[in-house]
Amino acid sequence: ALPWVLFPTPTARWTNNRLLNLQSWFVSRFTQQLLLPINIGGHKWAALLTSLMIFLITLNMLGLLPYTFTPTTQLSINLGLATPLWLATVIIGMRNQPTHALGHLLPEGTPGPLIPVLIIIETISLFIRPLALGVRLTANLTAGHLLIQLIATASFVLLSLMPAVAIAVTVVLLLLTLLEVAVA
Repeated sequence: ALPWVLFPTPTARWTNNRLLNLQSWFVSRFTQQLLLPINIGGHKWAALLTSLMIFLITLNMLGLLPYTFTPTTQLSINLGLATPLWLATVIIGMRNQPTHALGHLLPEGTPGPLIPVLIIIETISLFIRPLALGVRLTANLTAGHLLIQLIATASFVLLSLMPAVAIAVTVVLLLLTLLEVAVA
């Protein structure tokens, strides 16, 4: 039900609606925190980044419900979201500050004979970055969900055999669930 909570409902009291005030406060604080480290020129990306983050938070929170599927545990979703955003940042960086963007391909103080090799290695590293980060994100999310499922099953099985151990395992499960909520 979380996505529907985020949509404002038509009402005669647009300015006095508590839900709309809460939603507006959340989005404005979130946007402020998101854009704090970015210069003024980057603020035009506020709508895209804020809506993307709310979308991802909603997907991840809904994925924590029992017997639900989390789309962000699929590599295709992560790469489908990461690749265009990564490509946009690389292209915009090359367009706006080409010397600064190309300066990352060669560390300062590199010996002359190593320059061509290092440029090739850093370029390959730049192009592999979204794939590597997407695989890591997918693996971490999948591992967290799998661990919750395994511990919940163990707690259920141990309940009739060893109740004290089952309670301890359930406490661990609750702590792990809090960690997964923080990650989501």
